[in-house]
Amino acid sequence: MSPVVIAIAGALAVAIILIAVGIAGSSGSVVGTRLERYAAGRQEKAKPASGSGPVSELLARSQALAAFNKGLEARDFGANIARDLARADLKLKVSEFLAIWAGAIVGIPVLLLAVSVIFPALGNPVAVVIGALVGFWLPRFWLNRRKGARLKAFNSQLADTITLVANALRAGSSFLQAIEMVVRESHPPVSTEFGRVIREVNLGLPFEQALENMVRRVRSDDLELMTTAISIQHQVGGNLAEILDSIAFTIRERVRIKGEIRTLTAQQRLSGYVVGFLPIGLAGFLFIAAPSFMDALFLNPPGLFGLPAGVILLFIGGFMMFIGFMIIRRIVDIEV
Repeated sequence: MSPVVIAIAGALAVAIILIAVGIAGSSGSVVGTRLERYAAGRQEKAKPASGSGPVSELLARSQALAAFNKGLEARDFGANIARDLARADLKLKVSEFLAIWAGAIVGIPVLLLAVSVIFPALGNPVAVVIGALVGFWLPRFWLNRRKGARLKAFNSQLADTITLVANALRAGSSFLQAIEMVVRESHPPVSTEFGRVIREVNLGLPFEQALENMVRRVRSDDLELMTTAISIQHQVGGNLAEILDSIAFTIRERVRIKGEIRTLTAQQRLSGYVVGFLPIGLAGFLFIAAPSFMDALFLNPPGLFGLPAGVILLFIGGFMMFIGFMIIRRIVDIEV
């Protein structure tokens, strides 16, 4: 068997293992978390057993993985990933996400090399580099999409949540009782975040600090407006129900205006996507359908920086397309 085929198969196997470890770790971490919680609760009452059974081994591995994750989260890079995973509500640890990320970076280029047996153009070094860049970009793009979708869902429920709290206050409930009603009556992600506030307060954290922690996790401007009003009311007094009604009205109007703006700018946003992705799609189609047509870009004599002139032109064109795409996005991104 050719050494190249062996190398491709080995790299593909490594990529699959990395992705599988990241995905499987997210399901196994639930058991590990329960074991850690149980061990922490029993630690002061009895010494842990020193046996070597499967539960002890699983607990030891879980503790080692937890220590490794704490080391990653202590760094700025790991802390940012952990914060984004929490905002996206992904049950992944930093090490598991990094394993998936590394698997994508290695796996997509190797997959292109494997498919190049059928489509030789995909074995081009430029295609392999592009595949590695896509593998680097794809997990982060997926994470940001999940984070944005969760934030959008939270903001869409927030106005009704504030109205529910205001009505509960008028009915004579305390603020914590109103929050508990939100947890019971609402749907995720609102119920999840407010439920965490209740748990933190029950564990002894000041109420204002629990609200600040929720704002830090969600990163919603509307939620920050609500928590600021609540904090001010706790300090100076006032009718909190009326204040919350005013905030709910403001949020609903903001959502309505954002919807109108999104409708009016739909054509411009679509034009930006077409301008940005049509040349890339056309180039990919030509790579597969007519490789000889694209070979002229890569088989010319080396020029500047030792690269063919076609490669340099592709980089310049891609950079200018990216700048144009970002400019169009900034133009249609109107703050409300």
